[in-house]
Amino acid sequence: MPSPWIWRAIWAVGIALIVATLAFAALPYVASTRIVRDRIAWEMSAWSGFRVAIDGAPQIEIWPQFRAILTDVTLSKWTDTTNAPVVQAERVEVGLSAMAALRGDVVFQSAVLIRPTIRLEPLANGLFMPPTSSGGRIARSIDAARKLVAADPAKPDQGALPSDAFGTVELRDGRMISAVGGKDQEVFTSLNGQLDWPALNDGATLSATGIWHGETVALDLSSAKPLLLFAGGTAPVTVSVKAPPATFSFDGTANLSQNAYFDGQAKFAAPSLRRLLEWSGTGLASGSAIGAVALSSKISGEPKRLKLANTEVTLNNNPGMGALDLSLSEAVPAISGTLAFDTLDLRSFLAAFTPLASPTGRQDQEVGAGITDRLNLDLRLSAAHASAGPIQLANVAATAQVKDGLAVFDISDAAAFGGNIQSSLRFDRKPAGTQVEMRLLASDVNGAQFGAAAGMTRLMPTGTGTISIILKGPGRAWDSILESANGSISATFGPGKLTGLNLPAFLKRNQQGGFFALDEVSDGTVLIDGAELKASISNGVARIDKAEAKSAKTKIWLSGIVPYAGHGLALSGGITSAAQPPPAQPAQPAQQPAQSADAGTGADAATPPAQPPAQPAQPAQPAQLSFFVGGTWNTPFISPITRAVPSGG
Repeated sequence: MPSPWIWRAIWAVGIALIVATLAFAALPYVASTRIVRDRIAWEMSAWSGFRVAIDGAPQIEIWPQFRAILTDVTLSKWTDTTNAPVVQAERVEVGLSAMAALRGDVVFQSAVLIRPTIRLEPLANGLFMPPTSSGGRIARSIDAARKLVAADPAKPDQGALPSDAFGTVELRDGRMISAVGGKDQEVFTSLNGQLDWPALNDGATLSATGIWHGETVALDLSSAKPLLLFAGGTAPVTVSVKAPPATFSFDGTANLSQNAYFDGQAKFAAPSLRRLLEWSGTGLASGSAIGAVALSSKISGEPKRLKLANTEVTLNNNPGMGALDLSLSEAVPAISGTLAFDTLDLRSFLAAFTPLASPTGRQDQEVGAGITDRLNLDLRLSAAHASAGPIQLANVAATAQVKDGLAVFDISDAAAFGGNIQSSLRFDRKPAGTQVEMRLLASDVNGAQFGAAAGMTRLMPTGTGTISIILKGPGRAWDSILESANGSISATFGPGKLTGLNLPAFLKRNQQGGFFALDEVSDGTVLIDGAELKASISNGVARIDKAEAKSAKTKIWLSGIVPYAGHGLALSGGITSAAQPPPAQPAQPAQQPAQSADAGTGADAATPPAQPPAQPAQPAQPAQLSFFVGGTWNTPFISPITRAVPSGG
């Protein structure tokens, strides 16, 4: 026979089941009478600090989760009379505690905002942030934490932090808007995310995705002590932002007080800086082909002044290291510091300043503002090896400066073409137009190497020489700049060869008369003792004042004009060959006068007749020929003019 204790246990379990069943059955009735719309709105307002309005009647669901479904929910500032809600959601699903509901209380466990619209407010720095409230439990908890931080900023009493339960907040298919010019514009669309914050004194994580400027952006944010962070204390923070145009991450500590600062490791990468600039909407260098950029650095400092130590930067697969300073205290950001590269593509680097250096830049492409009006830059660069198109450089020391519409790139020293070069590229954007200045000084360089890199293989001296080029001019596009440039070109070369000229064939072809292409006599070289070039440039037209190549027996010279527009040629030239002096004429014996029969034999008869005076030696007369050079830079032709034959004795 069963023990009385067994029967008692069976009755206890049965009664418990009956009570649970009755409670479950009575829950909709309790919810419908006690969990009313105003109570839910009041509780939401108590947490957020905003005025909450719910237009539709709540719907209560018990299975599979006890929750209230709200429609047409708005959160507004208590002091706002413009009827512009801070948050407006078509539907809000609030997870509730069933036991608290039986007691007549409303305890939120989760909230899902479906198709919410969140209004952002512009900040003084130009950014947009969700508005905050000065009331509510969250605001009061932050105030309490702020007092703990003020009492001991270094080690606030974390055990005294408010421990209210918070829960999970989820967004589905939301958007963020902001008023620009009096009209609401979408900032983020397709916004989905979830905030997990079990308790206010616990850690929190936020994961969200949204579309910004047509690209999907993923944000992951976490902090072990978010309440301390909001209260102005120091707390660990991890941030990750991922989008197709760029990625960014930070892992360290942060302080968001009035004297905010950051300290940690940061990483940034962009497959195409041009695409990133276009995506950001800054309008910077949109026509430039700037390649991949990656940066990893330890950052420290305040928001207006950050130091980037042990910086590893990669530009178009060219790695470098250095230290940088980022200042945001002025109207435009300022970057300064030093970077050292093993290899560096100067053309890609310069593409950030102007489309001239862009690998795909066109000659007629307009010079854009680039970053000259939106960034101050002062960098010291060095590279063991560098390239600028076909030009190879070594041991490069350079500077890049950008400020107030002025962009300057200087190479103070570099080894190239067997010698050294110095170069400067300057763009000065003024109200009257852009002024451009280009300078190049190549010392002790090999002429053949310089000519090959510059594409000048025709009539280029191969000896060691010095070249100076100075160009200045205004213009809206590169063609107009070169067509209106002013400046000078000078060069001197020592012994070597003059390439692209078969002199015997040239003389023969010239003697035959009629014009002919220079390509017909370009299969040869001429030994020279030196060469010199001096030319002045005015409004895009080069006037050759002196162009000579000399050897012991020959001098070749050119003069005339070479306009940039049309690439035409209008030159006169000549070749002077030293001739041998005429041979000396032998002295002729004087004839004796005939004597008459009655001539005597005195002294007069014995005196020889007087000789004619000796003729002075004739100087050597050089052989000269003159010709005209016309056509274009790529297809020059020669037209003989005159040929002077040296005179005889």
